[in-house]
Amino acid sequence: MMITMMVNYMNINLDYTSRTPIYEQIVNEIERYVALGILKEKEQILSIRELASNLGINPNTVKKAYSVLESKNVIVSLSTKGTFISSDVNSIKKTTINNYINDIKSIMNKLNKLGLDNKEIIDKIK
Repeated sequence: MMITMMVNYMNINLDYTSRTPIYEQIVNEIERYVALGILKEKEQILSIRELASNLGINPNTVKKAYSVLESKNVIVSLSTKGTFISSDVNSIKKTTINNYINDIKSIMNKLNKLGLDNKEIIDKIK
């Protein structure tokens, strides 16, 4: 079951049928919105409690997602002030792009092993 919730001008999509944990889906969505420029540097985002309430999930799930985002320097939590997008947005964009490129390379390698060369793959994509 896919749930979409509008939060901070962005849709957080949660797929409860996915094997990807909910906290990881939140991390991926926020990183994607930062990379797309929808969430801007130093912009305040919802508190753990607010996001959990809006998404109808346990606050510990959001807390785990925010911890991962903090460790990746995507967000910064300031005591008594709130949670904000990091000021290092360009680095976040580069990392996100590199992750997508690595995913594409991995898929292309799998297709190469099935007998398709890169030109055939690109032609099929077009």
